[in-house]
Amino acid sequence: MSAMRLLVLGGTHHVGRAVVEEALKRGDEVTTLTRGVSGPSASGALALHADRTDPDALRAVLGDTTWDAVIDTWSGAPRVVLDSATVLAGRAGHYGYVSSRSVYEWPPAIGLDESGPVVDGKATSEAGDDYAAAKRGGELAAQVGFGADRTVLARAGLILGPYEIVGRMPWWLRRIERGGDVLSPGPADLKLQYIDCRDLALWLLHAADEGIAGPFNTVSKAGHATMASLLEAAIAATGSDARLIWAAPEVILAAGIAPWIELPIWLPPDGEGAGLHSGDVSAAYAAGLSCRPVEETVADTWAWLQREGDPPAAPGRPAHGLDPDREHEVLIGLAADSRRVAARSWLPDTDPSCGFEP
Repeated sequence: MSAMRLLVLGGTHHVGRAVVEEALKRGDEVTTLTRGVSGPSASGALALHADRTDPDALRAVLGDTTWDAVIDTWSGAPRVVLDSATVLAGRAGHYGYVSSRSVYEWPPAIGLDESGPVVDGKATSEAGDDYAAAKRGGELAAQVGFGADRTVLARAGLILGPYEIVGRMPWWLRRIERGGDVLSPGPADLKLQYIDCRDLALWLLHAADEGIAGPFNTVSKAGHATMASLLEAAIAATGSDARLIWAAPEVILAAGIAPWIELPIWLPPDGEGAGLHSGDVSAAYAAGLSCRPVEETVADTWAWLQREGDPPAAPGRPAHGLDPDREHEVLIGLAADSRRVAARSWLPDTDPSCGFEP
């Protein structure tokens, strides 16, 4: 396939950065549009700078250039997506919008596909504080401004891999690097559903190549990894002496530890958020999505942290990770429970002749 002329709205961190790098590897001609405050674009890309929230500035910087495809990673006010999609509708053949499975009504059902009910969103909204509503509004804005038949909506779930500024996998890697007993939320075989940012990038480029349109749940199949395989991959990547101490979900919850935030990635298997790790992704896989092994994702994330250091805290997002003192308290409780179980195992069977109460 011939090289594509690609415009990436964003492109300096996580998914945007991965899109730029993967496109350059393919030999595509890449232009990025950023504010110029999040770091430089990848070497080889033409970097344009403008504040997208200003429609006049957007039009001025884009000029009359044309592209084969556009990929947009915007997560703020939908009106910004509408402005961009409208300006570019006559100057590109395809629009890829990085959306989110957060657009589905909460809680998401187990096995939910793209036909599931979504939250209210408005393409013209100036508000970006409600993430789910903003992403749904962004979807509508892209379709209205560019045309639904030329727009793909990549409803990504949990996004991991290098360049992750949210800090979920980086926190686990740093915790395991410290070694010792690590509080590990069970069950160990809990199925996870996520996507490496580079696999999402490759699929977005594939969608542009093939003119794929419509909404797609773009995450791995449920069980592509488990909590155990993820954390074991982190031990292998870091070379740590960490020992995984598994705790049942009820132990974690009884301790008042917040799933997803204090213990990133993990959600109770029977909680209302269980659907986040069990969505139907058959449509995306039929449309060419593939996901690399968890070991590669974790190892490459660790290598990135070694090269570039920990990402700064993401503005407007809670800090991820468990306080060491709280972790220690739960580990002590688990050890005490284990000793009590071991002590009971020495008791003889409840035969009255033994002199013990049944």
